[in-house]
Parts: sequence; structure tokens; C-alpha cells
Amino acid sequence: MALKKNPKVDLKRKYQRYWEISFIISLTLLIVAFKFFPKFNQEVIEIDAPQELIIAEDVEATKQETAPPPPPKPPIPIEAPTDDVLDDVEIEATDLDVEAEVAPPPPPPKEEEEEVEPVFFVAVEQMPEPIGGIAAIQKKIVYPEIAKRAGVQGRVYVKAYVDESGKVTKVELIRGIGAGCDEAAMEAVNSVMFSPGKQRGKPVKVQVTVPVLFKLQ
Repeated sequence: MALKKNPKVDLKRKYQRYWEISFIISLTLLIVAFKFFPKFNQEVIEIDAPQELIIAEDVEATKQETAPPPPPKPPIPIEAPTDDVLDDVEIEATDLDVEAEVAPPPPPPKEEEEEVEPVFFVAVEQMPEPIGGIAAIQKKIVYPEIAKRAGVQGRVYVKAYVDESGKVTKVELIRGIGAGCDEAAMEAVNSVMFSPGKQRGKPVKVQVTVPVLFKLQ
């Protein structure tokens, strides 16, 4: 036989009514609060903190390389057996003969003497001059054919080294014009005798610059 609860003591029967009354009261309180307290003052809190600068850096991805294998060890030399047998060596007697004549040692080789280049003065009291003047050098000039065809003209400067007797021992080109004229000028200066240069009345070696003119007729 099923049991029935007394409706007066059944609490679940009044849950719906209690919920509705509670909802109405909450809604009423909320409306009253918004009506009488529409604004709320918000407190602003200032936080003073140092700003940190963060720098982002790109980090290159590193690649791990495998180490190369170690080099192979050198082979250990192994002595190979040999069939050769060394012959017995006889050592002669080494008695010193005191009475024997000993040949004298050879003379030491002669040292070659270094050639010292003579010193030529650059400027002296009396400079050397070609005998016959510059005209004597110009007479010995052979104008190269290639220079004539090319129309090469100009002045060639030759340095002549004149010794105490007035002879030219060496010539050097200072400035040339090419086309064979430089060689012709040096050959002409080298074939002419000079009056020697003098310092304090004594002939000395002097170097002198000689201009040679090449001009077409």
C-alpha cells in the first residue's frame, strides 16, 4: 500500500512560491540601487615603475658539425729479413811513423779583391767640355732612318763620365726621345774627347750632362 504525504507538511510544494518571491525582492532591490546610486567614483591608482627597454636580438641558428675522423696512424716499419751476410772487415794497423816526411799544406786561396768604382765629381771649378764644342758631337750624329720616317725630333740628354785625361769612360741616358735617337746620341758622346775637369788646378774625374739635338732639315 503506497504512502501519501500530508499536504500541510510537504515542503516541496512551496518551493516554487518561495523562488518567485525571492526573485521579485532581488529585482526590486536592484532597481532601487540603480535609481538612488547611479554613479560610482572609481579610484585611480598610479604605479610609478621604471620602464625596462627590452632589445630583441636575432640569434643565428648554429649548426653542429661533426668532427672529422682522426687520420690513420702511420704504418710501423718492420725490418725485413735479409739473406746478405756482411763480410768480415780487416782493420789495418794504425801505427804512426814519426820519421816519415809530411808534405806542407797548400797555400790559402787568394781572396778576390772587390772592384771599387771610381768617384766622379758632380761640380768642380772647371767643368769638362767637348773638344770642338757641341758641334763636334752633332757632326758625329747619325740620324736613324726610322726616326726620319716617323718625324721624331727633340733633344736627348746624356750623362758622360770623363776621367782625368778627358776620355769618356761611361755614358748614361737621362732623357730620350726614342726611335733609335737615344742610342745614336750616346754613341756620339762616347766617341768625343773632352777637356778634363779641374779642381784647384788638378785634373779630376767629373760627370757632366750633354744635350744632343735631333732636328730634321
